[in-house]
Amino acid sequence: MLALPPLRTPARCCLETILLITILGQDAPGLTASLSRIIERSGGVVLDIGQAVIHNKLCSGMMLHLPHPKDDPQIAELRGAMRIWAEGHDLDLDIAVISHDQYRDWVDRKGSTRHIVTLVSRKVYARQISAITEICSKHNLTIDNITRLSGRVPLDGECDSQVHACVEFSVRGAVDNKKLRRAFLRVTRKQPVDISVQVDDIYRRNRRVVILDMDSTLITGEVIDELGRHHGVGAEISRITRAAMRGEIDFTESLHRRVSLLRGLSVEVMGRIAEDLKFNPGAERLVRTLHHLGLQSAIVSGGFDFFAAHVQQRLGITWAHANRLRVVGGVLTGEVVGPVVDAARKAGLLKEICRRSGYDTRQAIAVGDGANDLPMLGRAGLGIAFHAKPRVKSNAQQTVNHLGLDAILYLLGLRDRDLDDPKLPDFVAEAPRPSSALNRVVENA
Repeated sequence: MLALPPLRTPARCCLETILLITILGQDAPGLTASLSRIIERSGGVVLDIGQAVIHNKLCSGMMLHLPHPKDDPQIAELRGAMRIWAEGHDLDLDIAVISHDQYRDWVDRKGSTRHIVTLVSRKVYARQISAITEICSKHNLTIDNITRLSGRVPLDGECDSQVHACVEFSVRGAVDNKKLRRAFLRVTRKQPVDISVQVDDIYRRNRRVVILDMDSTLITGEVIDELGRHHGVGAEISRITRAAMRGEIDFTESLHRRVSLLRGLSVEVMGRIAEDLKFNPGAERLVRTLHHLGLQSAIVSGGFDFFAAHVQQRLGITWAHANRLRVVGGVLTGEVVGPVVDAARKAGLLKEICRRSGYDTRQAIAVGDGANDLPMLGRAGLGIAFHAKPRVKSNAQQTVNHLGLDAILYLLGLRDRDLDDPKLPDFVAEAPRPSSALNRVVENA
């Protein structure tokens, strides 16, 4: 909104007019320019302006402050000129007089809290829009803007697994954030859609650090389960892992119990597993894009540094923090060296990484899937539960459950067309060979 000096006293107000002009019709180059030339002769001040085009259909609006009373001949002349212009372009034109009380009320609402609600799904269905807008209405939120962030999808030639869609709503009004999130969460339990809600503040537009869990977040599955499978104790380890991720067992206790079952496992087996690690869909695109935008990155994992180093090198991630296994004679002893990277440690590392980088924790993005990630997700400005367990989804700020990790880019307000920039590198150039991760194994006497 353009700045405007305070409106005059009532005696003066009668000599001024505020007009709201709205235009609908077929879009064409030069429409706004030709209309502006008509309006500029009136000497009016533009109080507000907006325009959107949907499938070549124009919806445009402008609010004008004119230094003439509404019955002045100059106002009548301006109205007539605009109507002739609209008829000449086959456009629908509406001109409404806004009272000064209505305008003051609009100005007074500028301090209302703003939120960004983001819908992410394979396809956007009308029932999803209906659910979101109904919730906004029940919470007395006014929708100011609705924007599609995803690209244009052809009706054929695309399989459902490749299609993704995102719509962003800018809403305004006082609201209980927890109640609003719970309402959206109920929708996501019934429909194949993720809905996030963020306060639209300066931090939302200035994320500078991304902190990523590794197992089942950056990579598919849990490495410790795979280690157990190769050592013949897979079923028992998997059972403990699932209980820990659900929050049923203290993470540190569960880690020591599982690692003790790996006693005698050869480091060579770990090397083969590291070579076969697979990234979750969208992981490479997410990290590549965030690095291109200047964000720093870190792996903060309750897994093992041997594998975290491998993933760090492949993705070019800045830092990696994980648990270290004790190795003697080329085999695991079943022990962890040093302090365990548990839930509290993860949250502390996020704070320390932000401090070291010179950023506020509200500028951090944190992504994880397990109960031990919740404190870290809660401390970050944008905490995201990725394909997480029910308890984690219920307690996290945001969730991504139906698309890959690169759906997080939508939560930053990035559009698909932004990501089609040919200057965006395909991936990290000349990353070290994955096998060099073997050097992270340290013999312990």
